[in-house]
Order: sequence, then C-alpha cells, then structure tokens
Amino acid sequence: MFAIGAFAAAGAAAVGANEPVQALVFAVVSALSFVAVRPTLRRYMRRDERDTQMGVEAIEGSMALVLEDVDNDSGMIKIDGELWRARPYDATQSFAKGERVRVIEIKGATAMVWKD
Repeated sequence: MFAIGAFAAAGAAAVGANEPVQALVFAVVSALSFVAVRPTLRRYMRRDERDTQMGVEAIEGSMALVLEDVDNDSGMIKIDGELWRARPYDATQSFAKGERVRVIEIKGATAMVWKD
C-alpha cells in the first residue's frame, strides 16, 4: 500500500508538484489503499482453520473410481488421482472395475467404500 502511495507521489512530482503536495498525495493514496484492502484482509484473518479439512478427513466422503474389482479380499480405487487399496464398507457388497463408489471411511491405508 505504501508502494502505491509512493508511486502516486512520484507521479505528482513528475507533473511539478512541490514537496508538501507530494507528501499529501502519498498519505492520502496510502490510506485509501489500506481502506480498500482492509475487508479482504479481515476475511482472511478471521478464516476458521477448522473449516479446512486436511489429510484423511478431506478424502472421506469423496467419490472414487474402481480400478480393480473390490471385495473383502482385494481391490484398488482411484481418488483424485491417487491409488488406494479398498474394501467394501458392507462386507456383503462387491464392486466391479469402472464403477463409481463413495469413500465412507479410511482405516489405515485402506479406503472403506460404498455404492450410492
């Protein structure tokens, strides 16, 4: 914001303004820059970090593509470009290659999936 004020003061100097006018232009333009940017800065500073999911919590609930048939013994899915070992959330279900499933839970390095 001070750089914007300095640039405006330099512009005033270029058109022949004296030093007190340059200082006034610098102060006014810098203050207006702060006022213009303040709402964005306040929104950023008040952002709640609890709203941002990370790690396993970000994966749970997402959709995945079955790459290898998923049953109680084996299976592979693709979640947002990453390969995950998968098992059905309900042991009676199985999913064929190419189906879309939802990740219900992550247990260790295995995604528990369910067909919507």
